[in-house]
Amino acid sequence: MELVTQYSTSVLVLGLSGILFFIQLLVADVTGIKQGHTLGISVNAGHESFLFRSSRAFANSNETVGIFVLFMLFAIFSSANQFWVNGLSLMYLVGRIGHMIFYYANFQLMRSVSFVISAIGLAGIFVSGLVRWL
Repeated sequence: MELVTQYSTSVLVLGLSGILFFIQLLVADVTGIKQGHTLGISVNAGHESFLFRSSRAFANSNETVGIFVLFMLFAIFSSANQFWVNGLSLMYLVGRIGHMIFYYANFQLMRSVSFVISAIGLAGIFVSGLVRWL
């Protein structure tokens, strides 16, 4: 349990990321239902469509969550510096929240900035783990 204590912020971020992605799933599905979209069929509209943006926000989160979990496991099992891992996991979460909000609002530049913030958080978590092996 010492690992959980040391990385408690990161464990919390894992849970908060889960609820964030669950909210994105609900938003995309409810939007699709309200707009009469047939579930399971690709959303092909462009960025002017909220259904498209909500679906893409959720899809993008799904594209990064596996990497996040793998990097977190690598860092924790490598006994990486807890200060960095916890801080960088928060950075990832803040980036994901920003990405979702800015994607929903169709602020493309800020959406991209938020994605970069989350990507830096991911890379930093990996590097934190890697440093322990060098």
